[in-house]
Amino acid sequence: MNNTPNQQFAIFTRVFEAPRALIFKMWTESGHFSNWWGPKGFSLQVAKMDVRPGGMFLGCQTSPDGNLVIWGKFAYQEVVAPEKVVFVRSFSDEEGNTIRAPFKNWPLEIMNSITLEENEGKTTLTLKSCPLNASVEEKAAYDGMTPRLQQDLEGTFDKLADYLAFQK
Repeated sequence: MNNTPNQQFAIFTRVFEAPRALIFKMWTESGHFSNWWGPKGFSLQVAKMDVRPGGMFLGCQTSPDGNLVIWGKFAYQEVVAPEKVVFVRSFSDEEGNTIRAPFKNWPLEIMNSITLEENEGKTTLTLKSCPLNASVEEKAAYDGMTPRLQQDLEGTFDKLADYLAFQK
C-alpha cells in the first residue's frame, strides 16, 4: 500500500470460522457483500461491483429508519484471489463521483488492504487502512476516529460472521 511518510495504518484483525476462499467470496461477490457490509441495522444496495484492478464498487447504505442514505465507492487497486484485496474507499454521489464526507476534515480517500490467511479451516482477516493524500487536519481527524472505526468494523464483521453461519 502506498502511503505518505510517517503515516500510521489503522489495523483491524478478525478470525472467522470459515475457509479463506469463502471469506474472499464474501468480499468480491455482490450477492454476498450486500448481505453483511455496513454498520449494524443498515442495509446496502449494490449499484455496481466489478472486483478487479481498475474496477469499482458503488453502493448505497440506508439507516434503519430510512432517514440517512450514504453513497460510497471502492476503487480496486489489487485483487489476488483468495488472499488479498486492495482498494481506495471514498464517499460518492449516485454516479460514483468522489465527494467530501458529511462531516468535517475527513480525508477524501482512504487506502484499504485486506489480507486473508487460513489456518486449520479458520481465516484471519487483516484490514490495514490509512488516509491517502490527506492534509494534516484530515490525518488528525482520521486518527481521532480510529476507535469509532474499530467499533463500526466490529459490528460489520459480526454481521459477516452471522451471515457465514448460513453459507456452510
